[in-house]
Amino acid sequence: MLLLLLIQIILCLQIVSLYSFLYKTVEEPLKAEEKNKSADISKKKDQCLVPCDVQAKILRGEKHYMCRNLQNSLVEYARSTKKMVRNMMDDQQSSLDYLSNQVNEVMNRLLLLNAEVLRKHLDPLSYKAVQSHGLDCTDIKDTVGSVSKTPTGLYIIHPEGSNYPFEVLCDMDFQGGGWTVVQKRTDGIIPFQRTWSEYLDGFGDLSGEFWLGLRKIFYIVNQKATSFRLYVDLESENDKHAYASYDGFWIDDETCSFKIHLGRYSGNAGDAFRGYRKEDNQNSMPFSTFDVDNDGCRPMCTIKEQPVKSCSNFSDNTGWWFNQCGLANLNGVHRYTGRFLATGIHWDTWTMNNKPIKIKSVSMKIRRTYSPYFH
Repeated sequence: MLLLLLIQIILCLQIVSLYSFLYKTVEEPLKAEEKNKSADISKKKDQCLVPCDVQAKILRGEKHYMCRNLQNSLVEYARSTKKMVRNMMDDQQSSLDYLSNQVNEVMNRLLLLNAEVLRKHLDPLSYKAVQSHGLDCTDIKDTVGSVSKTPTGLYIIHPEGSNYPFEVLCDMDFQGGGWTVVQKRTDGIIPFQRTWSEYLDGFGDLSGEFWLGLRKIFYIVNQKATSFRLYVDLESENDKHAYASYDGFWIDDETCSFKIHLGRYSGNAGDAFRGYRKEDNQNSMPFSTFDVDNDGCRPMCTIKEQPVKSCSNFSDNTGWWFNQCGLANLNGVHRYTGRFLATGIHWDTWTMNNKPIKIKSVSMKIRRTYSPYFH
């Protein structure tokens, strides 16, 4: 019995030793590992305290940087959008202004055409030309007028040297009659922006506005034993009249580009052909158009502080006896509706308060002088 008890005690001690050994070999390492893990976590937490703050600051900085960039982008986008909208509105306004001007121009043209149609129904100058074998209007006045009253109107003449007859407007009422009208401007219906060949042959309506033609003028004024006076009749927008008269007028032939030659001046409009300065003198100058340039601007002129290569181009492609570019151009662009006058007709020696008078209408007419002034 005692022996059995002793055996049990020994077994219990062995079991206790075994548990003690197992604890040391298993539990203690586990606890040590867990303790080490806890220490590592604590250490990592301690190590994370500073980097996390820095990282937060970095993130905050990046956020502010992104916000600033976004804000700047939005501001720039708003600015560019506003500019684009403003440009679009300006373009639209320009288009509307252009269309409005075009509509007004068409309306003015319609008014002018209506007035022209009405005038043609009433104006005796619209009748057919009277058949005549006269050399010019003065010759007709002297031959036909000696028998009966010669009315103002359209006549057919055949000057010496011309290979063909042609129609002209004869003013038989002004200062005794016998005037051949070579140019007339009234209402702006006929455009004077023409080529050399058109100024050569003439254009327009003899019962309204027209340019007779350089060739025809040459044939009239270059007849044998004749001398012609040039009379320029000007009317201002407020219906005032002035004139410039030259007791000798003739032009060279086409090989000399129809150079103009003028005699002594008289009148109350001033001698714009000769101007005030030597460089303004248009006498003895050849005729110029935008496609045949003879204006003396070599290589260019200075007009109103602007460099000008072509006086015709500077005058909206009209033709005239230019000289750098001079004070006279009776063929300038002309628009007149009765309510609005925009004119490029120049006779800048006719002034008021030291400013050129705005010209509403003009005519150029020639008549024989029967003087010993021959060319």
